[in-house]
Amino acid sequence: MLMMKERRPAIRTLEGWARRVLLDAGAILECEKHGWMKDRGDPHARERALVVAREAPPPGVSPEAAAVAIVEMLESVGDTCPECPPEAG
Repeated sequence: MLMMKERRPAIRTLEGWARRVLLDAGAILECEKHGWMKDRGDPHARERALVVAREAPPPGVSPEAAAVAIVEMLESVGDTCPECPPEAG
């Protein structure tokens, strides 16, 4: 007999959802060499991500909790990759 498994959501954690929203908004980007997230320091992109959080939070999450997840993700991301050498200047 063929058994169907329940499909998992595309994004499994609130942290993963927040990361995806910030990437899509252009507020963070991924280091091409090491995969670390880097803050772009773009206030307009941050605001776009917060608007998405408030207007389209993931299922079962309040708009306030979604906005908090965005802010917490931003606070955990630096503006440089910790594995890349510092730029000579």
